[in-house]
Amino acid sequence: MSIRFSAKLLSGLLGGSVACLALSLSAAAQVQTQKTEAHGPTAKEVKVERGEIVYINGNNVVIKMQDGSLRHFDNVPDSTTVMVDGKPVNIHTAKVGMKIEKQTIVSTTPKVITTVETVTGTVWHVSPPISVILTLENGTNQSFKIPKGQKFMVNGQEKDAFGLKKGMKIQAQRVTEVPETVVAQEVKRTGKMPPPPPEPKADIPILVATAPAAAPAPVETAATEPAPKKLPKTASDFPLIGVLGALLCAASLIGMAIRKTTALFFGAKA
Repeated sequence: MSIRFSAKLLSGLLGGSVACLALSLSAAAQVQTQKTEAHGPTAKEVKVERGEIVYINGNNVVIKMQDGSLRHFDNVPDSTTVMVDGKPVNIHTAKVGMKIEKQTIVSTTPKVITTVETVTGTVWHVSPPISVILTLENGTNQSFKIPKGQKFMVNGQEKDAFGLKKGMKIQAQRVTEVPETVVAQEVKRTGKMPPPPPEPKADIPILVATAPAAAPAPVETAATEPAPKKLPKTASDFPLIGVLGALLCAASLIGMAIRKTTALFFGAKA
């Protein structure tokens, strides 16, 4: 097994690494690894979507969004629920007209993972500045590659690879920092059932709607003029007098004819 030592991170050991050197390793330890995490501030982004269920068929649903657009959701899992009055409602218990609000909360948290690897041993063989073989505390020998500029702590003093000699007890550390970003997403769904239809009152009969009958065609009637209060004077009395005269003449002629006929009849008989 090989381990690379960071010269940059070990450069501060001379002034402030006394506390690090005070860490004691167990007798069976060869390379001790310690990890720590430092978290930065968490940023949250909330996205809200609202809509109303307009169609349900099995596990398929159509929702009319707040902007008026229609969104089709096929094969909605039974495990997807909406909280309505504190109770979960899934695709099979939802109803048309039900209003839904979906909140998507995205949390982004930066963090830095710091790994400190510490090795302690006795120099068994050194090939500066390439490698060193150490006899570890469990009695085994292990070879390590030496990075350029690597420093070692020997009896509280900092030395490079050329200052190492067989039999020296040394300690070295490698510190690595890896930045990461943790993204977490949380979805909350809430809803409201449509109101039930109002119940009819007991004292009001229920009306059954029927198709309205066709209205009869209007009949046009001639407008009648009001009778005049006084008849108009259209002629004089002379025609009436003439008619009466003609009737009297006719009656006189008829009378004369009757007398003649009577006289002839009786005269012949005598």
